[in-house]
Amino acid sequence: MSNAFRELLKKVGSGVHTGKALTREEATTAIRLMLTQEATPAQIGAFMIAHRIKRPTSEELAGMLDAYDQLGPRLEPWDINHGQDASRSLSSASSLGITVLGTPYDGRNRTAPVTPLTALVLATAGVPVVMHGGDCMPTKYGVPLIEIWQGLGMDFSQLSMPQVQQVLETTGLGFIYLPQHFPQADQLVSYRDQIGKRPPIATMELLWSAYRGETHHVAGYVHPPTEILFRQTSQLRLVKNFTFVKGLEGSCDLPRDRTAIIAISEPSSREGFERLLLHPSEYGLPGKDLPFESTTKLLAQYQEILKGKSNPLMPATIWNGGFYLWRCGVCPDFRAGLAKAEDLFTSGNVAQKFNEIVDYLHKVK
Repeated sequence: MSNAFRELLKKVGSGVHTGKALTREEATTAIRLMLTQEATPAQIGAFMIAHRIKRPTSEELAGMLDAYDQLGPRLEPWDINHGQDASRSLSSASSLGITVLGTPYDGRNRTAPVTPLTALVLATAGVPVVMHGGDCMPTKYGVPLIEIWQGLGMDFSQLSMPQVQQVLETTGLGFIYLPQHFPQADQLVSYRDQIGKRPPIATMELLWSAYRGETHHVAGYVHPPTEILFRQTSQLRLVKNFTFVKGLEGSCDLPRDRTAIIAISEPSSREGFERLLLHPSEYGLPGKDLPFESTTKLLAQYQEILKGKSNPLMPATIWNGGFYLWRCGVCPDFRAGLAKAEDLFTSGNVAQKFNEIVDYLHKVK
């Protein structure tokens, strides 16, 4: 048993009247002791449920992220403009840094995800993207990103970290797979099933990045107070560029059946951010968000889109791709982003990038 962890557990688990939030340094210590298994299973489970009931603060999330930085995998910075084709200049996109798409690890089970297609269209346009996640996990047991990538013929699961770095630098797309690249974090997954709830670690994961250079961090949320927590944590962590979306099932996928509510970093603003309210009907893309029926059907829809064929998922793909192309600086305005996204898919450019990544993944294994 860790006596040091016991004291931290007592602090967060003492109840409404006497319980206290951890300092940033204490939160770092707590997560480090959990990742290294110096805390016992009983202590870890008790901490997760106590912290879930208390709810995390921005200081605590910043400290938890510090621990992940200390013990987690590293993707090193490189000149993302080096070797880029002139037609895909990153002069504007690179000012935001690498785009990190943070999405819930327990996947999607109600609405069809388009996040992988968003990553592909950004990579096609010359904006490097990093994603991360694990296998099917509690509490939702939705389809995980790794399963979608593998179903498309992209298997990131067996790559070493140097190989992930190589793939990212060469193709503009990287994926951190928890069981392979961060087993210390993956060993905490079973606790989610045992306590039956997402622990605050699940919130922290949305803000985590293995890339150690300048990033544009994208994350989704469900409950409005989470956006404030994200912004406060980003300020503490000196994250300059962010996009926080009230997305589908807490993902960074913009909805089409309601107004998309988005907070983007804006240094010139007194608050440090700008609120966007995007109405799909104003851009000719209203409609119901497509339900997730099965991974097999989703992959078939992806393959049609990669061939430039329209299907019920295509409007959501263009809606999201267009927004992120604009947000990442590829296009001067949102409407131009929508037109660019549609063109990149229908022209076959995204399919070409997709084949390039698949071929390169086979080459590095």
